[in-house]
Amino acid sequence: MRIATWNINSLRARMDRVLDLLQRHEVDVLALQETKAKPEQLDLSAFEAAGYEVAAHGLNQWNGVALFSRVGLTDVRTELPAVPSFPEDGTGVVEARALGGVVGEGLRIWSLYVPNGREIDHPHYAYKLRWLEALRAEGTRELAADADARVAFVGDFNVAPLDEDVWDMEAFEGKTHVTEPERAAFRSVVDAGFADVVRGDHPGPGVFTYWDYQKLRFPKREGMRIDFVLGSPAVQSAVTGSFIDREERKGKGASDHAPVVVDLTF
Repeated sequence: MRIATWNINSLRARMDRVLDLLQRHEVDVLALQETKAKPEQLDLSAFEAAGYEVAAHGLNQWNGVALFSRVGLTDVRTELPAVPSFPEDGTGVVEARALGGVVGEGLRIWSLYVPNGREIDHPHYAYKLRWLEALRAEGTRELAADADARVAFVGDFNVAPLDEDVWDMEAFEGKTHVTEPERAAFRSVVDAGFADVVRGDHPGPGVFTYWDYQKLRFPKREGMRIDFVLGSPAVQSAVTGSFIDREERKGKGASDHAPVVVDLTF
C-alpha cells in the first residue's frame, strides 16, 4: 500500500495536480492539508470516477484536511480527542486540522495540519503546543490499547525537529518552528512510539519539504523539513520505501510543499 501526505495550499486551486499525483505515483491513500474549503465547495467527482473514496473536513477558507483512498475508508473522525479550540478564551472553535480514517488492512491514518504558532509571544504559539500535546495523548492512548495498532500521523507538523531541517538556523533566530518547546512537543509524539519513517532513507541536511514562495526560496534551495509520516511500531516495520517528490514544487501553480510518499507492506 502506498500512502502520501501533501499540504496542497488550496485544493480547489490544484485539483488537477492532486489527480495527476494520485495517478502518476499510483497512490492508494493520500492525506491533504490546507484544503481551504468546506466539503460542499469541493467537486470531487473526478476522484470518485478514478476509484477514490474521499472524506473532507473544513469550516471556512482556512485550514482544512482531507483523505483520499482507493483501499477503503471507514470510521472517519473529524477531530482528535482533547484537542484545544482557538482562541482559547471560550469564544473559539475546534479548527479543521485533523481527519482520521481506517484504510487498507486496518491502518488508522490521520491527516494533520498542526497550528503554525505565528510568533513566540502570540497565543497561537501556546495553542500549538497544547495541540501537539493532544496528539501525543492520542498516540499514547492508541498504543496502550493495542501495542500492535497500525497508526500513522501524517501531515504538516509546522516544526523543524533538527537544525539540519532548515537552510540556515540564524535566519530563524527568535522565530517559531525551531524553538525548543516546539521541538520537545514533536519529540514527545515520537517518544510515545511514533517514529519518522522517512528520514532514515532520506537524511539531511538539505532534504526539505517546504519552500516559501517569497525571495526565490525554492531555486535557492532555502527550505524546511516540516512534513512527516510518523508511524507506530507496526507501521515502522511495514515500511519498504519512501521518497519526497520535490518535482511537485516546480512549475506554475505549485503548492509551496512537496508530497511525502511511503510504501507499506503489512
